[in-house]
Amino acid sequence: MSPSSSNMNLTLKVWRQKSSEAKGALETYHLKDISPDMSFLEMLDILNEQLQADGVEPVAFDHDCREGICGTCSLVINGQAHGPDEETTACQLHMRRFHDGQTINVEPWRANAFPVVRDLAVDRSAFDRIISKGGFISVSTGSAPEANSIAVAKPTAELAMDAAACIGCGACVAACPNASAMLFVAAKVSHLNLLPQGQPEKDARVLAMVEQMDAEAFGNCTNHFECEAACPKGISVENIARMNRQYLGATLRKS
Repeated sequence: MSPSSSNMNLTLKVWRQKSSEAKGALETYHLKDISPDMSFLEMLDILNEQLQADGVEPVAFDHDCREGICGTCSLVINGQAHGPDEETTACQLHMRRFHDGQTINVEPWRANAFPVVRDLAVDRSAFDRIISKGGFISVSTGSAPEANSIAVAKPTAELAMDAAACIGCGACVAACPNASAMLFVAAKVSHLNLLPQGQPEKDARVLAMVEQMDAEAFGNCTNHFECEAACPKGISVENIARMNRQYLGATLRKS
């Protein structure tokens, strides 16, 4: 069915949950006269204005830049992380993608490592703890080095930049049937390990970040490739294969 060009009436089934310890459930709400030019988050803003006017607690959801950069807008929309459009964050998804009278289910990321804080907002600090184990390079402080002082081959630079495009949203975890964080970790490992500046610590980095990933109770990768399909930045699963090779090499060298 083609997207509607006129304002729409929608039925929303939104996950409501007071805390990670409380039981949650889908609550049904009705919205009228929604413009197809609104973003999905603007539509949720309208919902919250309506709820507040009715004396109902507004729906909690994460958002920040609303420009597809920060990775904060973690929503499962009709069963798909970030919704039906490829390489699009929820904040950049527009209501013209839906049609008049449609029912839309809105849920949070589903993973043990991402406990629900409230409603649609989840705790993704597990990613921060993984980054703290190796998502950086150790260099002496001082003035910025000359940009061209370290030559980087163009193919290598492009691979590193492709991996660096990861915004850490967690869609890969939400889409994976095992709730694996392999694509996220692999993107961060590849980003730094490919570059000359990251080479001195590449073994320690991959070992430490994978160890922390496992400690956070993410699932194992079994090559479903749902992570790549859901990634709003199109991060390739080739990064997972690269990280596996680097992890094996680092393990052998350590032993």
